[in-house]
Amino acid sequence: QEQLVESGGGLVQPGDSLRLSCAASGRTYSNDVMAWFRQAPGKEREYVSAISRSLNIAIYPDSVKDRFTISRDNAKNTVFLQMNDLKTDDTALYYCAAGGLLSGEASAYKIWGQGTQVTVSS
Repeated sequence: QEQLVESGGGLVQPGDSLRLSCAASGRTYSNDVMAWFRQAPGKEREYVSAISRSLNIAIYPDSVKDRFTISRDNAKNTVFLQMNDLKTDDTALYYCAAGGLLSGEASAYKIWGQGTQVTVSS
């Protein structure tokens, strides 16, 4: 069974850091593009980052560029999201996703995790 399980979320203060993990199971994901999305209450789901199958090419929206870093360990079927200098606007449920295209569009991803909550508050 294909499954993505996120972990690492929590309650932090502005300026703090968090590292999210996404453990993939059911098959190898080395041929998948992996991505992180987030959704805050009352808002649309938005992409946070995506990383290519090989060469580790990553894309980010301007809202998190230079603060967030996506990485992957194909040997462990795991994807990470290092989040630095967190802001209250980063508060959201963060989802891991697997797909075939390096894209910021949610429709490009076919497998989704259940999400991990990140709350940034003073």
